[in-house]
Amino acid sequence: MRLTVLGGGGFRVPLVYRALLEDEGDEAGRITELVLHDSDSARLESVTSVLAHQAERHRAGGNAARGAPAVRATTDLDEALRGADFVFSAIRVGGLEGRTRDERIPLAEGLLGQETVGAGGVLYGLRTLPVAVSIAERVARLAPQAWVINFTNPAGMVTEAMSRVFRRHGLGERVIGICDSPVGLCRRAARALGADPDRAAYDYVGLNHLGWLRRVLVDGEDRLPRLLADEALLGSFEEGRLFGPDWLRTLGSLPNEYLHYYYFHRESVAAVRESAATRGEFLREQQSRFYAESARGASPADAYAAWDRTRREREETYMAESRAATGGWERESCDLEGGGYDRVALALMRAIARDERTTLILNVPNHGAVPGLDAEAVVEIPCLVGAGGARPLATGAVAPDQLGLMLQLKAVERAAIEAASDGSRAAALRALALHPLVDSVRVAERVLDAAEAGGAA
Repeated sequence: MRLTVLGGGGFRVPLVYRALLEDEGDEAGRITELVLHDSDSARLESVTSVLAHQAERHRAGGNAARGAPAVRATTDLDEALRGADFVFSAIRVGGLEGRTRDERIPLAEGLLGQETVGAGGVLYGLRTLPVAVSIAERVARLAPQAWVINFTNPAGMVTEAMSRVFRRHGLGERVIGICDSPVGLCRRAARALGADPDRAAYDYVGLNHLGWLRRVLVDGEDRLPRLLADEALLGSFEEGRLFGPDWLRTLGSLPNEYLHYYYFHRESVAAVRESAATRGEFLREQQSRFYAESARGASPADAYAAWDRTRREREETYMAESRAATGGWERESCDLEGGGYDRVALALMRAIARDERTTLILNVPNHGAVPGLDAEAVVEIPCLVGAGGARPLATGAVAPDQLGLMLQLKAVERAAIEAASDGSRAAALRALALHPLVDSVRVAERVLDAAEAGGAA
């Protein structure tokens, strides 16, 4: 089977390849060919060099009989899409330069500067949605049999926009969004309880980067109350330290890490403004070094070593500002291996290709699973996955505070989709001004003006 990765020169592509190499399932349904597409041929060359070393390590480890997926790189989008069984969209429109502008423009107005949350997330969505919709149209025309796995941020609104294209072409629900945040939260909670994360079941509800873990079921028993009652257990994992035991007990649930920007907004903004560089600026500098090192005639082994060194530094500094605002603690070693989304993608592809039924937390159209949201609203909830795709599982009633935030953010997402589809400035302004982390219409206007001027604040 063929997997095409859009954004194939991206830094995290080796994590996807690692997951493919570790796939121990039957030959039937395995990914045997990986096609990487990117508009930047130099980045493609660097990444394929890293993958070549990964394949060599795979063979040296005694796995020659199973073989590594063949890798092919191209800058031709149509060539990359034809014949694909799965299309993994992980593009970054505007690159890290665009991300830094998305962060700096809101910060100049005293707003949060973050890639997917707040005004920065809206700006990123406005720039990304037209390209994502165009890609969906190309896939529908050239590879209508393919399943699209979307990791392009902001993942919720991008998945919803791409899903609309597939429905319009009569292709059904073949666009599925993934994210590593929910699975990371669930696994950390299970480990804190001393449970096997793979044997536990999870009651999670929300939108992308806006969700809550409401129950952790181990042998049919909800262990979350025990976790919330034990301060030592709460202090043993990231979200417990990030939000603090008192607030978690008040909520009665475990929020996705990105909700720190909502619940501790002032502290988050202060921490970002006090940092020497935004996250985008840090990653721009870091990844520029990696691509430069791997392009100087480096051997595959040297390119891999540079990538792995950079990857670990990236993981160690993840959400550094939020951690600084809550005591400056360091991440656990088990959270530094990178990825998460890559294994979700592999599990999703295996479930569809082999009908290996499993439950995964995914971004899919609601279809009545979450009361209070319409059928086509893309939500992030547990889904039963098999050969027919992902079926969202009913969540039951959602707490008013949670549903209220979900409805408000869904209005923001849809205004951004409207603006991207017809160029409406009014819709773009509505998307910014309605966001709960933007406190003034006048500020939203200035942010939009700065974005339209190319980043000049």
